[in-house]
Formats: sequence, structure tokens, C-alpha cells
Amino acid sequence: MTAIDLSNDLGLVACYLLTFNLLLGLLLAFRYNPWTHWPHHRVNYFRLHNWIGYITLVLTMLHPVVLLASDDAKFGLIDIIYPVNAPKQPWINVLGAVALYTLIVVVVTSYFRPRMNHKKWKLIHFAAYGVAAFAFAHSIFTDPTLKDAAIDYLDGEKVAVELCPLLVIAATVWRVRTGRRRAEARAAMRHAS
Repeated sequence: MTAIDLSNDLGLVACYLLTFNLLLGLLLAFRYNPWTHWPHHRVNYFRLHNWIGYITLVLTMLHPVVLLASDDAKFGLIDIIYPVNAPKQPWINVLGAVALYTLIVVVVTSYFRPRMNHKKWKLIHFAAYGVAAFAFAHSIFTDPTLKDAAIDYLDGEKVAVELCPLLVIAATVWRVRTGRRRAEARAAMRHAS
């Protein structure tokens, strides 16, 4: 396994964990109760959501750093931190860097959430959707071999990554619609009494 392969694998796992964590976050916002619904067990998915966020951040940070060990990639430390002039796919890597830096802000502010104003924290936490958009775009449009080859969008790994934003969009639409229905029902109840 080369450093480029390891970087790819770290990026894929980070992408999948980011997707899973966004879905968990939507359940948290929905106040889903796993005790009364599936899986009918006490699951502290708030803690799970936090830990997956930390693990995703570490994997996302390791994803470009591993490229420093590759002679083929020719990435230097500056190319990792500020990839505008990176030797391979600079603008696609800028998308990944923006996702990483935004993810750092989201995770760090989440750590300090108990000491922050809730509305301010929530506004910052919504940046997770921006993280996802940039991370998904980076994942989909990057040539995994770093040879500027044409992207095979029907490759198994690409298809799996392409499903991630579709899952997040579908879950977000479901969450918004369900939230509106609940708000309308509460308003109707208040109006009736």
C-alpha cells in the first residue's frame, strides 16, 4: 500500500463518517429517542455523535499529511496547509482544505458548546453542511491516483461517495418536512385550546 492509497482510504473513511455524523446530528435535532423507537436500546448517540466528530477530524487531518511520505505525490508541508499551488489538482485540494478548516471550527466550538451562547453555537454548527459540501466535492472530483486522469464516476468508491450527499440531502429534506409538520401540529393545538 502506497502513501497515496493510504491517503485515499483515510479520506474515504472520513467522508463516510462525516455522512454518518450528519445523519446522527439530524436525529439529535429531531430529538429521536432510540429507547422508544428502533433499536429499542439506551444509546447515548449524543456522545457517539461527538466521538465520531473527533475521529472524523483526526482522519481528515491525516488524509493530506500522509502524502508527505510519498515521492510520487510531491506534496510539501506548505502544499498541505495552503494547497493553492499544490503540485497535483490544486483547486480540488483547496476544496478539501476549506472543508478541513471549517471542520476544525465546528469540532472545536462543539467542544466549548456548554460555555457558548446556544444560538451562536448552533449557527456555527450549521457550517457542518458547508464542510460536507466541500468534502463531497473534493472527494468526487479528485483523481485518486493524483495523476490528473479522467474521473471514473462509476467507480465503486466514487459511487459510494456520490451516495453520501444524496443521503444527507434526503435526510435533511425529511427533517425539515417533519419539523414543519410538528410545528404546524403544535400551532393547531395551541390555537384549539
